[in-house]
Amino acid sequence: MRLPTILMAAALALASCGTATVPEPDMRGVAVDRNAVAKSLFGVAATGSNLPAAPYGGYSRGCVAGAQQLAETGPTWQAMRLSRNRNWAHPETIDMVQRLSRKMASHPASNGIYVGDMSQPRGGPMTSGHASHQSGLDADIWLMPATLGLSRQQREDLSAVSMRRAAGAYTNARWGSFQHELVKAAAQDPRTARIFIFPGAKVRMCAEETGNRDWLRKVRPWAGHHYHFHVRLTCPDGAEGCVNQDPPPPGDGCADAQAWVDNILNPRPAPPADPDARPAQPRGELRVADLPQACQAVLVR
Repeated sequence: MRLPTILMAAALALASCGTATVPEPDMRGVAVDRNAVAKSLFGVAATGSNLPAAPYGGYSRGCVAGAQQLAETGPTWQAMRLSRNRNWAHPETIDMVQRLSRKMASHPASNGIYVGDMSQPRGGPMTSGHASHQSGLDADIWLMPATLGLSRQQREDLSAVSMRRAAGAYTNARWGSFQHELVKAAAQDPRTARIFIFPGAKVRMCAEETGNRDWLRKVRPWAGHHYHFHVRLTCPDGAEGCVNQDPPPPGDGCADAQAWVDNILNPRPAPPADPDARPAQPRGELRVADLPQACQAVLVR
């Protein structure tokens, strides 16, 4: 799936032209089965495409051209679960992760961060584990402090540590200043659109934050996400083929997180089932045709 010489030269010329808007890939000569299950094609790509870096589509229905691979080991980070080959992302995401790691390396509890799943080499639907992470703008960051120097096998075997108790209504004794400052630093990056983490963590951060609270708006409670948190970036400037998520509601979101916790502790009874309701249709697999057209060129170039 390498570019022919003439196409590679054209792609490199586009990458170096310095324009704010990255054009969609040239579709001439592209032949992809549009009815194929998308994850079966994106999931086997071993390297990124030889195209200018660009996210296409949305976080759960898209792909990424010109993805970069996060180095497996850096001075302040280690990529985990290397066998999955999911340490690829848009360059802005790579930069955000590296900046975050450098900031957290100064914390007394850690000398960096562990980085979980980002995206596949060309983004797109994954063979397992995530509905999002498709456009190269999502990254999972482990909540436990990092001890760098792990071997490849250790990165496969090491278990992430849960930070929750009572089904996510509260943090446990492992939560401390490192976790608070880690999430805060990620949220304060201007490129961050949202952070997903278990509701008890959001409630605790709301209670303990004494400085500027603007960053709390980006932190949204979500089921699970107690071993890691999920960072989602906004579309980069000029990325016309990229689709942003709607911004979070105004305010710090602390009341919403508390309501989520209250419902964990005292669940509201489910409404009675409508006997006349039609059963929900099972969600089908995304096909290549369901993704932006540019993703077909991302697959083959």
